[in-house]
Amino acid sequence: MSQLLIEPARRAGCEDLAALDEVLRMAVQRQRSPIDDVLDAGVVDEERYMRELAHDLGMEWLDVIPAPEVPLPLREACGPRIALRHRLLPVEITEMNGTKRLKLATFDPFNLVARQAAAQELALPIDWCMTSRKRLHEALRRLYGVGADTFEQILEGRDFDYDHLDAGEDEANIIDQDDDEEASVVKFVNQIIREALDQRATDIHVEPLSTNLRIRYRIDGRLIEVAVPENIKALQSSVIARLKIMARLDIAERRVPQDGRINLQFEGQTIDVRVATVPTVEGESVSLRLLNQEKFNIAKLGMEPFVQKKIEALLHLPNGIILITGPTGSGKSTSLYSFLSEVNDPERRIVTVEDPVENKLTGVMQIAVKSEIGLTFANALRSILRADPNIVMIGEIRDLETAEIAIRASLTGHLVFSTLHTNDAMGGISRLVDMGVEPFLVSAAVRAFLAQRLVRKLCMNCRVPREVSHVDRRNLGIPDELQGTIYSPGGCDRCRGTGFSGRLAIYEVVLLTPAMQELVAHGAPAPKMRDQALRDGFVPMRTYGWHKVMKGLTTIEEVISVTSSDIGGGED
Repeated sequence: MSQLLIEPARRAGCEDLAALDEVLRMAVQRQRSPIDDVLDAGVVDEERYMRELAHDLGMEWLDVIPAPEVPLPLREACGPRIALRHRLLPVEITEMNGTKRLKLATFDPFNLVARQAAAQELALPIDWCMTSRKRLHEALRRLYGVGADTFEQILEGRDFDYDHLDAGEDEANIIDQDDDEEASVVKFVNQIIREALDQRATDIHVEPLSTNLRIRYRIDGRLIEVAVPENIKALQSSVIARLKIMARLDIAERRVPQDGRINLQFEGQTIDVRVATVPTVEGESVSLRLLNQEKFNIAKLGMEPFVQKKIEALLHLPNGIILITGPTGSGKSTSLYSFLSEVNDPERRIVTVEDPVENKLTGVMQIAVKSEIGLTFANALRSILRADPNIVMIGEIRDLETAEIAIRASLTGHLVFSTLHTNDAMGGISRLVDMGVEPFLVSAAVRAFLAQRLVRKLCMNCRVPREVSHVDRRNLGIPDELQGTIYSPGGCDRCRGTGFSGRLAIYEVVLLTPAMQELVAHGAPAPKMRDQALRDGFVPMRTYGWHKVMKGLTTIEEVISVTSSDIGGGED
């Protein structure tokens, strides 16, 4: 068999046949099918290799697996238990001379156990074909839904006892174990979370509808509905109860919102999960925010040098307020934690007040707001200013009282970081004034406003060059000095066909220079302050975004979608 597997690799351009031979030898020793080991080792290009192997075996190769218009016949012909356990995909049901046949796709033609199980358990004669492993796995998720094999076993009547939902702490917190234990709601919920982590989701929403239980992942800022097994509505109460138990919430209380946390271990990583429940007319809706316990670093923010230089200068100021503005989900917290990590050293005492504490930073004293017992932003700030801090971080300035205490802290020698909900950096000035802060205090205390948004990053594997005329560049406000190749999204297996993979931030920074302080203190109109900011080197957010477009990192449409239509402007 080794030669049968090596020759396709040679034609597929494998550069390390010795490593491939060693992988095959170890697979034989362990008495297992070698295809998974070969693909996991990364010694071959999966697509090219599998195509060459299918050719040698005389099997039909599938470049594309279209979603069936009516999936029910396929699911009935090959149930989720055998399909997902043996990774076999029913592609279509054909009929010839009055006889129906099932076309079944595999990526591992040497898995004899799977072939025997299919021959014994499926009622229709089988025509075998091949496709890539990644393509097959994605098609299985679309056809059956996440956790379908476990769901099928649960519906046989097992594990509806609520006592069984309360697994031990170790089992509850480790979700990447892959065993063959009896199916349970615990395992089903773990599969939902594990799938979200595999897909790089930042949020999971479990939403009860009148006839279904909808599950959606937020990936790269977009909500994507997840395929789920049919009749999942039957498990609604059990799934929600399991999530509440993991977050240590009261499962008997379904009338009021609740908040909790889950700490998970996944592939050696610690994942912190914020859980929020909301009662709806169809039952409780549960939202999970997935937070990696990553190391924050200003270099990871991917700032353009002209912005990073300004930020680094601000971080070395002895006092003043630095405000980050933007809507929910624009990455403000990540920037704040990165700034704190940059200034975190043994010679500084850093204290934060947050609602809630999203990530834990070593060496930083972090306080969680608890309004129900009177521990508000303002009350916490009054206390920590007596605790000898050098740097203070306030999760958000929401009212005049908090703003005044933050200003007092900055004027008495503290460096203060915080956030505001405004549309752009210039809007931070009017927002504070609207709260009731005197303009002269804004000019005296605030050092800078930093606004940011998140845009999707192009998939480097499938991005497509595009032409943009000089007239279009001028109409969009792209400066002539910015040169580079502009790309559009393509679509491949690596990015799930979206053309995007990950997100990046775009920024604008308004520094309160002496000239700007003078205008702010005297309540100058916004256009006049904007003109002064431009003279001081202000780069609007949209212009900043064009730098990322010209570097081939994102698209024109992404930048336009998060910035204003004001040509050359950056006001959101």
